[in-house]
Amino acid sequence: MENNIEAPEFTTEELNEMLQIRRNKLDELKKAGKNPFEITKFDVTHYSEGVISSYVEPEGGEEHGEGDESALPVVSVAGRIMLKRIMGKASFFHIQDKEGKIQIYIRSNDVGAEAYQDFKTYDIGDIVGIKGTVFKTKTGEITIKTKEIVLLCKSLQLLPEKRHGLKDLDTRYRQRYVDLIVNPEVRDVFVKRSQIIKEVRNYLDNRAFIEVETPVLHSIAGGAAARPFITHHNTLDIDMYLRIALELHLKRLIVGGLDRVYEIGRVFRNEGMDPKHNPEFTLLELYQAYTDYNGMMDITEGMIRHVCNVVNGTGKIMFGDIEIDLDKPFKRVTMSGAVLEYSGVDFTKVKSLEEARALAKEHHIEYEERHAIGDILNLFFEEYVEKNLVQPTFVMNHPVDISPLAKRMPENPEYTERFELFIVGRKFDCFKS
Repeated sequence: MENNIEAPEFTTEELNEMLQIRRNKLDELKKAGKNPFEITKFDVTHYSEGVISSYVEPEGGEEHGEGDESALPVVSVAGRIMLKRIMGKASFFHIQDKEGKIQIYIRSNDVGAEAYQDFKTYDIGDIVGIKGTVFKTKTGEITIKTKEIVLLCKSLQLLPEKRHGLKDLDTRYRQRYVDLIVNPEVRDVFVKRSQIIKEVRNYLDNRAFIEVETPVLHSIAGGAAARPFITHHNTLDIDMYLRIALELHLKRLIVGGLDRVYEIGRVFRNEGMDPKHNPEFTLLELYQAYTDYNGMMDITEGMIRHVCNVVNGTGKIMFGDIEIDLDKPFKRVTMSGAVLEYSGVDFTKVKSLEEARALAKEHHIEYEERHAIGDILNLFFEEYVEKNLVQPTFVMNHPVDISPLAKRMPENPEYTERFELFIVGRKFDCFKS
């Protein structure tokens, strides 16, 4: 029996030797006129999950792949070898494709002695194409009996050891392709992300929003408080900045008469990295004329609820052991009201910076000399309130001191028509009018 996992730790010499063996195998294939990299096409008719879920046992009982195969469905699949069990003239192995894994049965009598001998030299990680019939083994596992096997790609690198897996976060983030191979559940995140973006577009397009693309290179860095990446335009001989936000050009389109616009685009911020911050990420910004921040909250709430129900089939989602109900109306609170509720401090009665600083010292809130009253209110919010906002909650009316680009409230000019959405204590960026 050949396992797909070697020992988890190798010396440099051992690792180099194993990698060289794989390259030697490729050289032998080329000399024999079987170079897998010369194969340009393989017709795939089915994928693993579809084969398994659509299997119907033949009339008269299951033959376990050994009897009359005329009634057995014929499929053509392709995927990466993840496990091999060599047993004389017949073997089992598993391949992994975009839908999951499926077992393959291969026998020398079915594919020929030469093809079977070639198969025995294939490595874990190699990509193969399989044509065969579907049956159920005596142990009840849906399996494909190989009639033809083709090596489509020779893997020249070792996969991470199965028992320990790929758990190092840095490696997983930097080598997503390896993460997808070793941790197939990650694929669901990629698929769901694509579905989410599709439904965001559907929701906005159905409400007369126009999707646009705006410049990535800006002559000034604006739209957010962040450090930009700087590059140089050789023809114009000027420095330019990779955009840190989508805001500026979208607002210009509003000025130009497009009263409902949005963009889903990459932005770049040359700052620290942690689980909540990446130097480049995808941002959605949408702008609508002739409404206020209450109207924008309505759009935001409706969009999130719609996307969740379409993608997940329900408005209730689990975050760990917490159930989040997106079908219920989102709670709306003012920042000062939330601080009063959770800390007992009423900032609507604070009239001077000295009074705000005194309250901060009393509650062991660290502030900087540059901080104004609004900044200290925000520090209280971060300390006392954020962690308590588990169910979807809009926090409104941020102080001017921390909202320089937002419209002041006519009835209370110290505060702005701005809102932020919090779920499970996490902020989903900010919105303003």
